[in-house]
Amino acid sequence: MIIVSLEERGRALALDLAKKGVKLSVVDFLEKIGQETVALVKEEHAKLKLPESHLTAVFIKCDVTNPGEVASAFAQHKTIFGRLDICINSAGVAEKEFFTKDKSSDGTGLWRRVIDINLVAVIDCTRFAIQTMLEESHGGVILNLASAAGLYPTHDGPIYSSSKGGVVLFTRALSKFRKHGIRVNALCPEFVETPLTKVVDRELIAATNGFLPMSTIVQGASELIENDRQAGACLWISNRKGLQYWPSDEEKKKYLLAFFPKKTVLPSSAEYSVHVIPPVPSTFRKVVVTTLSNNFRAATKIVTVQFKPPVKDGHVLVKYLYVGVNASDVNFTSGSYFKNKQDALQRLPYDAGFEAVGIVAGLGDGVNIPDVRLGSSVASCNFGGFAEYSQVPSTFIIPVPEATPQVVSLITSGLTASLGLEKAGKMESGETALVTAAAGGTGQFAVQLLKLAGNKVVATCGGQEKALLLRSLGADRVIDYKKEDIKQVLNREFPKGVDLVYESVGGHMFEICLDALSKFGRIVVIGMVSQYQGEKGWQPSNYLGLCEKLLRNSQSMVGFFLPHYAHLYQEHLEKLYGLYRQRKLKIIIDPTSFTGLESVPDAVEYLHSGRSIGKVVVRISNDAPAIQQSCM
Repeated sequence: MIIVSLEERGRALALDLAKKGVKLSVVDFLEKIGQETVALVKEEHAKLKLPESHLTAVFIKCDVTNPGEVASAFAQHKTIFGRLDICINSAGVAEKEFFTKDKSSDGTGLWRRVIDINLVAVIDCTRFAIQTMLEESHGGVILNLASAAGLYPTHDGPIYSSSKGGVVLFTRALSKFRKHGIRVNALCPEFVETPLTKVVDRELIAATNGFLPMSTIVQGASELIENDRQAGACLWISNRKGLQYWPSDEEKKKYLLAFFPKKTVLPSSAEYSVHVIPPVPSTFRKVVVTTLSNNFRAATKIVTVQFKPPVKDGHVLVKYLYVGVNASDVNFTSGSYFKNKQDALQRLPYDAGFEAVGIVAGLGDGVNIPDVRLGSSVASCNFGGFAEYSQVPSTFIIPVPEATPQVVSLITSGLTASLGLEKAGKMESGETALVTAAAGGTGQFAVQLLKLAGNKVVATCGGQEKALLLRSLGADRVIDYKKEDIKQVLNREFPKGVDLVYESVGGHMFEICLDALSKFGRIVVIGMVSQYQGEKGWQPSNYLGLCEKLLRNSQSMVGFFLPHYAHLYQEHLEKLYGLYRQRKLKIIIDPTSFTGLESVPDAVEYLHSGRSIGKVVVRISNDAPAIQQSCM
């Protein structure tokens, strides 16, 4: 990490990151202050018992108004630490006198240096940071310390206000680098007690409820560094309103609607939706099913297909970036979703994979979908997702604000939970609900949506790590079957039964769920994952006394198959993405890395191993940023 300029806020951020074990270069013109900070950083590193033989912090002297010295500072950091993940640009000065008092011919006497340090230097440092991160191809975070004076004018400091306003708009204009995994954000605090604010009118400071504590600045910086949903964002920090992003969604609508189509999944994210148009390929690869088997690896192979323009009428050519993996992928390779085995055999070879996100590379005649144009981000919900490119019928295309692993997670897994609970489960409020396999791709969403609706949630899982996750998602009672007997717990703690069950496991777990159902209870069956991997694949099961039990207790059982609700995808995806962006819905992505079509069988087998946590996603394109574990 590089932190440029060590005014008080910069030092506080350096020490906070040092406590997390971040290795950093301290860049400043004042050597004494810089060396003092490096010493403090090393003290924090020592508490973490980082190896003494490894260099963890250095001071680099630099005049940020000199581009040559700035370039040298970044080069030195790269030589010492090998990579750059975070760059914090915190240099800042204020004008000493009002700019009209400057009698020089070029402004160098009083105000131009403020612009050079506060704005020009930030642009230069950001430029070198982006270049470094692009060369390293692993993304990163750049945090520019602006000011609330860049959001609204400071009449006593028009040059300072102008420079910080420039930083704000410069930062917001860089949201497009998100597609490279680089997030540039700005921190815009009100008054912090520093030498800069000593000359500020005390009545004005009092009117803003006083100085901000440095801990709040650190909190805001951590939010922008760790929240991977934010790119080109400005976080306004005040004692009056706390932390809030600016502009608000309402403010964005005032200018975005004039330049972007009116209906998007989330209008405030439309600025992120247009990318460089991918090249139209002459060939691309995809995974196809060549023989019927629930052994995904044995049933599939990768083939190369020719593509001859134009794109088919009514179709969208999509370059895929990420694709989701589902337990039901093995049902598709075994032919279980077709009328019968003969029907499946006649379709061989057929494409595999369901939900995917990517960038539009071509449009066929007759495609008229709002928000879908060349270079825009889309999701597809049809078979054929395990591919580098695909010609997708426009009826299966959904415009999305960003082609990310998080959006992939919302498609099959999120939509199944949202639609399954609402339409099949008739979800209400004030009930007790049971979610099986709750730490999986769809279970995570079921737990959260049930809690948001005001229900008590019982969640089952296998393993301590999964149990901890479910508690963090709000589950009221987590049953780890590796430590407790699920049936005994349900009988003992919920003697009257549960009102609603979201069931995806099948087999013995299904029987336990039936026994745990209360009078008037409902069970929604969205899968039977424990039965998919048998020697003969998914086979029908007989549950003795099922009809009698349902009849005797006025209970109901409903099956749920997502493709039957395709007409509701857009509505529910908008709802889910809105909850996610408001930080009311967390998306957990398994941290195991799967890249390229060759890794798809590994990902499918990993999911069925029972070790996965959250959604399993494959990064199809090397152009796409690496997948991070989760976004909360």
